Amino acid sequence: MPDRILTSHAGSLPRPEDLITLNSQRAEGTFSDEAQYQRKLSEAVTDVVRRQRDIGIDLLNDGEYGHSMGVRYDYGTWWTYVFPRLSGLELAELTLLDIPQAAPKPGAVKLGSFADRRDWNEFLDAYSDPQSGAALPNPPTLAPVCRGPISYVGHADVQRDIDDMKTAMAAAGLTQGYLNSVAPASCARIGNTFYADDEELMYACADAMREEYQAIIDAGLILQLDDPAIAENWDQVNPAPTVEDYRRFTQVRVDALNHAIRGLPAERIRFHLCWGSWHGPHTTDIPMADIVDLMLAVNAGGYSFEAANVRHGHEWKVWRDVKLPEGKVILPGIVSHSTNVVEHPELVADRICQFAEVVGRENVIASTDCGLGGRVHPQIAWAKLDTLAKGAEIATRRLWG
Repeated sequence: MPDRILTSHAGSLPRPEDLITLNSQRAEGTFSDEAQYQRKLSEAVTDVVRRQRDIGIDLLNDGEYGHSMGVRYDYGTWWTYVFPRLSGLELAELTLLDIPQAAPKPGAVKLGSFADRRDWNEFLDAYSDPQSGAALPNPPTLAPVCRGPISYVGHADVQRDIDDMKTAMAAAGLTQGYLNSVAPASCARIGNTFYADDEELMYACADAMREEYQAIIDAGLILQLDDPAIAENWDQVNPAPTVEDYRRFTQVRVDALNHAIRGLPAERIRFHLCWGSWHGPHTTDIPMADIVDLMLAVNAGGYSFEAANVRHGHEWKVWRDVKLPEGKVILPGIVSHSTNVVEHPELVADRICQFAEVVGRENVIASTDCGLGGRVHPQIAWAKLDTLAKGAEIATRRLWG
């Protein structure tokens, strides 16, 4: 049982400029020295693991550096990294905003394209204004469509990520770390001309991605499953469904994830839920109270979720009425990726203590709302992790005396 508040984060961290450049050149086909790239990537992972340790982050990862990011600000790498790791996908002349979603079973909720988001349409003027701070990055001109049977072909890539992480951990004197992987419901938000419906597509993704999940756990690392679709899909159904219909729709996605991780040790799995990392109003987010039991139905040992941004900062109160299952922990976001303001350590401590008082101090790990890499400037991202660690020290003194 811990004797202090531990710290972690949701995954993505700022990439070094030279790694971003190499990623961009590889994507354009202008850089072909894979050995040099692999050396640079491994060195960058070693550096980012050491920096997390030095700043006071307890449960850390590779910054998702193995998930290639070729521009400074990219909200989607947590998802797009998987496209080359799956067979059956083709990049079509679409934008990510216009991907046609797989057809649902008759009578089920139907997702629109990403451009159908109610939040984006309600605040279209703000999102269209590049000076507003809410404008979205320009989407790529190619988007994934499933044209054939999906299978996992990313074995060399995930093994590289595992090897880089374990090498970095050894250099930093650490024995525990985690790697991020996309969950089936989020993985399956792609175009589809092959599978009969969205459920069949999702289970194909579940069976394929299980190989990545298994590899990470077999290597002795913690697996983090990133699945904003569980909450974020709500805003992509236009007009809004009833809560009951959305819960039925989402239960299918939870079932597919549990199918993918069947038999894997829950204590080695953490699940990340968020409402999307774009910087916008989020007035159409579904309340946490409506989906918290669905999140807890995932067979994981820990649950990471947004709790620091001003749209969801009040929802710690949900845990007054929701019992955290025995042996589980929560990793609430205590600092946010969606503002350049760096939270004060005393506020960080206040937020930690709010959760500790309702679920127990031993069941709280202080984390971030979402990944910081690609969402805020690197200088700000690291300042937020620093204030998270300092706030956790203050909370520890308060909670343990």
